[in-house]
Amino acid sequence: MTLLRTPAGRSMPARFAAAAGLLALTLTAALLPPDAAAQARKDSVILGMVLEPAPGLDPTMAPAAAIGEVVHLSVLEGLTKINMDGKITPLLAESWTIDPDGKVYTFKLKKGVKFHDGEAFDASDVVFSFERAKAKESTNKAKKAVFDNISSVTAPDPATVIVVLNNADGNFLFRMGENTAVILDPKSAATTATKPIGTGPFKFDSWAKGSAITLSKNEQYRDAAKVAMKKVTYRFIGDPAAQVAALLAGDIDGMPRYGALESLKQFQNDPRFSVAIGGTEGKTIMTINNKRKPFDDVRVRRALAAAIDRKALIDGAQEGYGVPIGSHMVPSDAGYVDLTGVNPYNPDKAKALLKEAGVAPPLNVTLTLPPIAYARKGGEIIASQLAKIGVVAKIENVEWAQWLSGTFKGNYDLTIVSHVEPLDFDRYGDPSYYYGYDSKAYRDLLVAYNSTTDPKGRLKLLGDIQRQLATDSVAAYLFQLPQFAVGNKKLKGMWSSSPIFANDLGALSWQ
Repeated sequence: MTLLRTPAGRSMPARFAAAAGLLALTLTAALLPPDAAAQARKDSVILGMVLEPAPGLDPTMAPAAAIGEVVHLSVLEGLTKINMDGKITPLLAESWTIDPDGKVYTFKLKKGVKFHDGEAFDASDVVFSFERAKAKESTNKAKKAVFDNISSVTAPDPATVIVVLNNADGNFLFRMGENTAVILDPKSAATTATKPIGTGPFKFDSWAKGSAITLSKNEQYRDAAKVAMKKVTYRFIGDPAAQVAALLAGDIDGMPRYGALESLKQFQNDPRFSVAIGGTEGKTIMTINNKRKPFDDVRVRRALAAAIDRKALIDGAQEGYGVPIGSHMVPSDAGYVDLTGVNPYNPDKAKALLKEAGVAPPLNVTLTLPPIAYARKGGEIIASQLAKIGVVAKIENVEWAQWLSGTFKGNYDLTIVSHVEPLDFDRYGDPSYYYGYDSKAYRDLLVAYNSTTDPKGRLKLLGDIQRQLATDSVAAYLFQLPQFAVGNKKLKGMWSSSPIFANDLGALSWQ
């Protein structure tokens, strides 16, 4: 049992220490005047985040969703904007046209836009940003394929950008609204990881590593009059009990992606707070390293999937919140197919599949878990379920930076993570991606999907894509990651659903 040290040096069980601390903070918060914190902050806000961005703040060079939470839409902007409801609207581009073949996009840019350092924004910055994303030295593999598909990007005049694709991509306007497509200025791009400079409503101020990131209002922003907040602070609070305590004490005003699900009802029953429940693009999966033996055998992968009871997992790790999934899409996606019946919970079948594959128990594996509640809690449950079919999963807890530098590079057996980028099933077409999945049949489906402009044809191919992943049991597909936005009832504008991982800080205001 994990032990914590009290100030006097004595030890006590961790769960009792956490409970005692939480009780004290709850009682203290109950004695505070209602909305005392809000009254003190008329034009500023403090938001809680589960994860600290790593390794830096450049979303064009690293895949972590936490980077987008801090800088996307607030500090850095792209040509298009993906709103909370998933709709695509203009951002740095005021309009666009698409040629009939779906390969040529002509963007008309907004005029008079400036970067935070005073540099003027124009078409040359778009050309630079896209060519930088296409470059061989680009480290953001998560969206490399999007930019590799760009045949040319040109600027016939300062307010016009023409993008020509090798293959039609019906999702291209959506891709332009993701954080990997934000526009940077050549003079400041190299230092984006430590000092992001963009065109957004907020400027980067400071980063106290391990503690907080502070942003301030960009008074020169083109729509500055519509931005209510002058200062936004992100505090990193990974521990669920600490999240509860921070909200109750007024140390933070809100948490768009609240993680302490066991305490959700407490806030739902407290008139000082509002709780909004939505969905994300998070496909929570137990990733299986398809390159390693014995996981290169589809029967072994199917056995692992059949060993997992999704309902028990959702009940135990998510307090019952979450929708089971059977492939790499979520129910809110257009073209989603429910494939949870392809690899259903069946321990006896799992044992038979292992035997058929020549795998004798015990099969010793390592289950690597990043520091996220659903992964750590879910990992314990899954390890217990795997043990019932003779698979002994040794749990290895790692920090997020370690996960990115090790697991994400392919150094793992099994891991649990929620892939939150929308329409990211294209990653399965890259054998070098950390899934280790190498399937010509799947790549052929992707080519067909990307080259088809007919809506009905695309939906059919989306179904085929999902079925291929489920049949090959590339991963154990678990559940859609829900979102819980918890905050002071007078704080308005927080996102309660995340088609992308971002925070629209310009929409925040105090009632």
